[in-house]
Amino acid sequence: MIDTNVYLERWPFRRLTADDSEQLVATLKALGITQAWAGSFDGLFHRDIGGVNERLSQKCRESDDGFLIPFGTVNPTLPDWEDDLRRIDEEFQMPGIRLHPAYHGYMLDDSRFAELLRFANDRSLAVQLVVGMEDERTQHTLHRIPSVDLSPLKAVLKEVGGTQIMILNAFRSVSVAQAVELTLDTSIHFDIAMLEGIAGAGKLIESLPAERIVFGTHAPLFYPDSAILKLIESGLPEAILLKLKAENAANWLANR
Repeated sequence: MIDTNVYLERWPFRRLTADDSEQLVATLKALGITQAWAGSFDGLFHRDIGGVNERLSQKCRESDDGFLIPFGTVNPTLPDWEDDLRRIDEEFQMPGIRLHPAYHGYMLDDSRFAELLRFANDRSLAVQLVVGMEDERTQHTLHRIPSVDLSPLKAVLKEVGGTQIMILNAFRSVSVAQAVELTLDTSIHFDIAMLEGIAGAGKLIESLPAERIVFGTHAPLFYPDSAILKLIESGLPEAILLKLKAENAANWLANR
C-alpha cells in the first residue's frame, strides 16, 4: 500500500498524534502501508525553503528501507525558487514536488505557477498540488487559509503540457463533477484523504476512472486509520482496491 500524502515536522497550531517521524513511520507500517510520500509542514510556513528540503531529505534517508519518499517544497513567490527546484532534482534527488498555493499566496492563473510547471517538466519532476490542509472550522482564527481554486488548472496544463499532476485533499471543496471535468484530456489523479461519506470510494469510481484515484491518509493531521476504513467499507472488488492501494500511484510516478 502506497500512501501518497503524509507530512513530517510539526504542525504549528497543535500537537498531533504521531507527529514525530519515527512514530509516524511505525504507525503507518502497522497499518500495512509499505511506502509513504512525505512533504514537510515547515514548507508551508518557512521562508528558508532550501533548509526545509534539506531536512526533509535527511529524515527520509534515515528511513533507510526506502519507506519515506520525499516530495520537496517550491514557493514561486520567493526569490531564487528556481534554485530550490534544481536542488530538489540534482542534490536531493527527489522524484517530485508538493505545492501549497493557498499558503504561499498565489493563484493557479499566476504566470509563476505555469513557469514552475515548465521547470518541473524539464526536470521530469512529478507535481502534487494541495487544495487545502484542514477543515476551515479548525483553522486558527488569525490564520484563515481558503481552499485552492482549481478552475484555471486545465487551461494552464494545456498551455504547459506534459505535467504529471496529483491533486491532494480535494474533496472538501471540489465536487465530483468538477473532478471529472478536470480529468478529461489530462492525466490528473486525486487522493482520497478528504473523501467523506458512506462507501465514498465506491461511489467515487462510479464517476471517476478507478485508475485516477490513489490512496492518501494526510497523516498526521488526519488519523491514517480513517483512510484504511474508506477502502474496507467501499465494497470494491479486490482488483480495483489493488489499483487504489498502490498500482495507480506507482504508475503515476513512473510516468513522470
